Amino acid sequence: MVEWFRNVWVAVSTVLGGLWITLKTWFQTYNRRTMAEVYEYPERPVPVKARYRGFHRFDLTTCIGCEKCAVACPVDCIYIDKVKSPVGKGFRIDGFTIDYTKCMFCALCVDPCPVDCIFMGSNHDLSCYSRDGCIVDYAKLPLQVGWGQSTLNPTAVAESKVLHQPVWVKGEPSPFPFAADEAH
Repeated sequence: MVEWFRNVWVAVSTVLGGLWITLKTWFQTYNRRTMAEVYEYPERPVPVKARYRGFHRFDLTTCIGCEKCAVACPVDCIYIDKVKSPVGKGFRIDGFTIDYTKCMFCALCVDPCPVDCIFMGSNHDLSCYSRDGCIVDYAKLPLQVGWGQSTLNPTAVAESKVLHQPVWVKGEPSPFPFAADEAH
């Protein structure tokens, strides 16, 4: 009989000890400051560790178009458009697109690059309201961002997707031959 009471006491005291730890941790969450009070996030960037793998940094001036990063990517989220350079040897990069809806930030694309033109940056925020905003073409970004001298931000990505010239002006011949056939 004494052993039964001892077992009941041990069970109840163990459960109460666990509940006490839970309640203590729960009340501590109400005493700490919010992240915005600690880091002042929009004005000052949140400090990250030295080996943090954020959104890519890409230097368009040193890229030789070897496509080793695209081959090494396990989820095929890197797309490179290139044309043969008319002067000398090599390629001209027309498009270097990374689809961040598929990217898993594994940094496997960084290692095989022979000229170190792609590396993981410290930026962790690329907010957008559509999936199209998560597809970044580094060749169409402003020069400071495309050359790796400025950080990638949602405003620069949105600006790179704006068409500054109309695709077709009324009165000019259609650039699409199939569109003229469907109009008749």
